[in-house]
Amino acid sequence: MQRLQAFKYELIPTGDEQRQMRRFAGSCRVVFNEALALQKKRYERGEKRLGYAGLCKELTAWRNGAPLPSGRTAAWLADAPVHPLQQTLEDLERAYANFFAKHADFPRFKKKGQRDSFRYPDPKQIKLDQANSRIFLPKLGWLRYRNSREVLGTVKNVTVSLNAGKWFISIQTERHVAEPVPPASSMVGIDRGIIRFATLSDGRFIEPLNSFKKHQQRLARYQRAMSRKQKFSHNGKKARARVQKIHIRIANARRDFLHKASTATGHAAGHVSQNHAIVCLEDLPVRNMSQSAAGTTEKPGRNVRAKSGLNKSILDQGGFEFRRPLDYKLAWNGGWLVAVPPQYTSRTCPCCGHVSADNRKTQARFACVECGFADNADLVGAINILSRGMHMLRDEGQDTADASAGWDTTARIACEVSGAVMPPAAGTRRSDLGAAQCRPLAS
Repeated sequence: MQRLQAFKYELIPTGDEQRQMRRFAGSCRVVFNEALALQKKRYERGEKRLGYAGLCKELTAWRNGAPLPSGRTAAWLADAPVHPLQQTLEDLERAYANFFAKHADFPRFKKKGQRDSFRYPDPKQIKLDQANSRIFLPKLGWLRYRNSREVLGTVKNVTVSLNAGKWFISIQTERHVAEPVPPASSMVGIDRGIIRFATLSDGRFIEPLNSFKKHQQRLARYQRAMSRKQKFSHNGKKARARVQKIHIRIANARRDFLHKASTATGHAAGHVSQNHAIVCLEDLPVRNMSQSAAGTTEKPGRNVRAKSGLNKSILDQGGFEFRRPLDYKLAWNGGWLVAVPPQYTSRTCPCCGHVSADNRKTQARFACVECGFADNADLVGAINILSRGMHMLRDEGQDTADASAGWDTTARIACEVSGAVMPPAAGTRRSDLGAAQCRPLAS
């Protein structure tokens, strides 16, 4: 099978190379904004939106001195490489496609200093010299980079980006690997939370990192200092750089933790993506969970301060960013990720199937009012997530006989340990996972 993988490195540019890269990133930003403005004007006039080919013709005219939609001319666009400018137009087309597919908001104009980047799509123009830790890019020449690991595969494209004053290069490659074989015919359910970052259905769990919480006080102090500086002054720029540095440290620590947690190297939870063929993960609506409780002037919210702290804790876990690497790492190892609706997973007894809000009167403890089964609430949620994922696979015709046997054994042991007298529910009916309103599991 063919595997696409990106390798990211920090560049070591000279002063002249940094100035050139800033010019190229600025040219791409101008092309994106002008193309977006052109599309908006055509829409206001009732004209059809231009496609990628039509925008490329406009770009050629702009590079030859034709006026931009804003009225100015930008003949200096000819100094930038044409392929990154064309890739910017492709990014705009993708943004429109995501908007019409309701996957993202309407495209917005780019601001200077925010996510500055440009991409080279033609591998024939790129030369990689790993032995000497350098790479050749059109109109930039040979650039040195910190060669921290070997680039595997054939280079497909290269993206240059600026982040907090440092330049990085991401090299996407393609290579053929052997068809992955699932490591074992096992399934595991994962429940995510705040006190415990992830709890596995076999009883193991991963402690949270809370990278934002660790730097929150220092970040607030530097932000207060930045607010007292005059905007765009020299001291203001230095204060902004200090704040950016803390944000980058928080993001890097969180990203490193999530990558390790998805593989779980060195964690108590073992190798999640390497030792399990199927991982069932609850599909949490993080955006809805972290909405503000402030309300409106007419109807102000309640417990706004407490909800604000809870929202920070939810976002500090990086819920979706944990799911993304876990998904492709499982695919690399021949596994499969199953997204399970989270409704009623924390209120359903895994022993008898009874559903009640009284089963979980506290955040950490689950105690069934019907059969007496008691255990950690996160562990109960993980077991229920595993059960629902198994039901979903059954509906799709997957072979989960071994997993079913393992689930029945887990439920039986859970009841025996808790001292419950009722046997585990046989023939438990699945919830209507395809409906908008998910019904709880029932015996």
